[in-house]
Amino acid sequence: MQQLFYFFQKFKYFLFFLMLQFIAMTLTFNNLNFHKSKFVNSANSITGGIYYKISNFSEYMSLKSENEILAKENTRLKNLIEKNNSVVLEKDSLFTKTTYQQKYTYTNAKIIKNDYTTAFNFLLLNKGKNQGIEKEMAVINSKGIIGITENSSDKYTRVQSILNKNSRINARIKNNTFYYGTLKWDGKDYNTIQLHDIPRQAPLKIGDTIETGGKSTIFPEGILIGTISKVNHGNSAENKVDIKLFNDMSNLGYVYIIKNLYKKEIQSLENIEDE
Repeated sequence: MQQLFYFFQKFKYFLFFLMLQFIAMTLTFNNLNFHKSKFVNSANSITGGIYYKISNFSEYMSLKSENEILAKENTRLKNLIEKNNSVVLEKDSLFTKTTYQQKYTYTNAKIIKNDYTTAFNFLLLNKGKNQGIEKEMAVINSKGIIGITENSSDKYTRVQSILNKNSRINARIKNNTFYYGTLKWDGKDYNTIQLHDIPRQAPLKIGDTIETGGKSTIFPEGILIGTISKVNHGNSAENKVDIKLFNDMSNLGYVYIIKNLYKKEIQSLENIEDE
């Protein structure tokens, strides 16, 4: 208590000045509209800035859950579009029957490990056999292809990246169904992949879009890959083409896993033919 009295005794003139200053400002802002409006505007500007910062921080912290919600919604829409595109109307003399011949289903997943700096790169997804993920399923995102599932446990799946020297994917020039090739990676630049086995007579131009050819049971046709950045004319009957990928393979997040519902049926017929 004595210390408190000492404090007031020592700073009594300064405290008296602050009290008078407060009274003067209160009278000014309460009686003069111009000063009052300036004070309110300044206070609103400060509090508004604080709330804006808090709002941005809250939005940033909720990005993870928002991305998961968007990925699930996109997956639902992709499956719905695929189902609607598979409608077949069968008519007879009396009735019209609607059937669905859906070929693909989509499952969203998140990449939890991504390699892109070695010659044989793999990715790890947070979905597995519990979600119906199997070997040899296509993995894509909104920009294009990423890889093919290689092995699954109950909760996780390993994916062979397109940046893997063992990867082989059928591809074609967009809007040209006559010329197909095979995507292989030379192990050098993670932004560029090579398209082999394209005939020399194929009309190749820098900037042409390359997409999946649909000649396998893994990737649907028309999935984007990248654009032609360089055409290497050799002495053989084939060209080797450098493809600038649409995807930044060093920065991947959510993906879609595509299942071909007719894959086993097609493979069983192919095995009979081989025999």
